[in-house]
Amino acid sequence: MDNKQLGEFIKSLDADFEIKEGKQFTEVTVPPAKLHSLASQLREKEETLFDFLVSITGVDYVPDLGLIYHLRSTKHGHMVVIKSRTSDRENPQFDSVSDIWEAADLHEREAFDLLGTRFVNHPDLRRLFLNSSWGFPLRKDYVDDDIITW
Repeated sequence: MDNKQLGEFIKSLDADFEIKEGKQFTEVTVPPAKLHSLASQLREKEETLFDFLVSITGVDYVPDLGLIYHLRSTKHGHMVVIKSRTSDRENPQFDSVSDIWEAADLHEREAFDLLGTRFVNHPDLRRLFLNSSWGFPLRKDYVDDDIITW
């Protein structure tokens, strides 16, 4: 399945998904409420079999906070990029995909720790690198009072 066919297949799952052919991969933009369902379908459907979560990247788009998922099918050899955003900076929430891919556990904890993105139904959502006295240093509005200026 080439990128165009992959995009058409994903669009057939839900007409509301925004599909874009990127330079390398098919990119799918999905609302947070449909993220887990899409991820589950992409993992289970014979046409896609995305069995490998390559990465989850948290992004501060200002004013939105978002996530970018890179998925790979080791059987079919194709990849897809899933993007999702929320405008709720006070309580940014997405459904955890750690029940679909175990690798999501640490990726989601990292996004939580550095951006404050919360993952509903995550089995162990706690900070990974920083203690609770820190804010969320990858947010563009983050201010570090201890920065030394010369």
